[in-house]
Amino acid sequence: MKKTGLLFFFIFLLTTGIFAQEFYCKVDINTQQVQGFDRSVVSDLKTAMTDFINNRKWSNYNFAPEERIKCTLLFTVSQIISSDEFKGTFSIIMQRPVFNTSYRSPLLNMIDKNIRFKYTPSQAMNFSEGTYSDNLTSLLAFYSYMMLGIDFDSFAPDGGTVYYQKAMSVVQSAQNSGYTGWQSFESEKNRYHFVEQYLNKAYEPLRTFLYQYHRKGLDVMAGNATEGRKVILNSLSLLKKVYNKRPGLYDLQLLLDAKRSEIIDIFSKATPAEKNAMINILSEVDAPNGTRYREVLRQR
Repeated sequence: MKKTGLLFFFIFLLTTGIFAQEFYCKVDINTQQVQGFDRSVVSDLKTAMTDFINNRKWSNYNFAPEERIKCTLLFTVSQIISSDEFKGTFSIIMQRPVFNTSYRSPLLNMIDKNIRFKYTPSQAMNFSEGTYSDNLTSLLAFYSYMMLGIDFDSFAPDGGTVYYQKAMSVVQSAQNSGYTGWQSFESEKNRYHFVEQYLNKAYEPLRTFLYQYHRKGLDVMAGNATEGRKVILNSLSLLKKVYNKRPGLYDLQLLLDAKRSEIIDIFSKATPAEKNAMINILSEVDAPNGTRYREVLRQR
């Protein structure tokens, strides 16, 4: 009788989504640059940020435990403006699992230098789509939706559209917040342009790259490294298309920052022809790092 009750209990948990959260995000706060603050407030803030990302339901998709998006968010505090207002940077790293391996592939590795928000201990972390509540929840919701969009794009063609749209909704709701990073005219490298470029049809090859590189290439390599690497090589031409349209595009640079080391590792085991083909594309698309790509020629 007890076993039957437990069975129904676990079925209930699964169907109600308690085991279906999307993120396993490790949040850390670095306070080495500041002094004279209440450490209990920082501890409370870390817990609130972690719970907001990991325990909220962000999509209608039920994630299996192994499918949860692993990420790290490091908040480096550069200034405590008042007892309840913080300024600093977010460093965000996000990974996806690779089929039939224990390896996780980096999808995002970025720093947002325009972080500023107010927080008081035990503050309610309220967030409602289409409504601005406060800058902290807007920041966390924005990056949660962006990570979902990029993750879903890597598994299905244009799979992340709905999440980019939700991220843009957060941007639009924050337009009159008075905080930096939300408006198009402030900079070409901010949150507005991060999401706008993924929604812009002119840069659609970026999203096609995410799918072809990961789902058709990387996920195949465990079973057929040669075929997977061939697809990955072909996918690099999609980055060249975006580069030809707009060199220095913010989202192109973010993608290269995330994938650079992995690409070099993949092609260290490639044929000479594949190595040269990769170098020809990326030494132009990612010119400041051309020397790093050419290092694969020394590896056999």
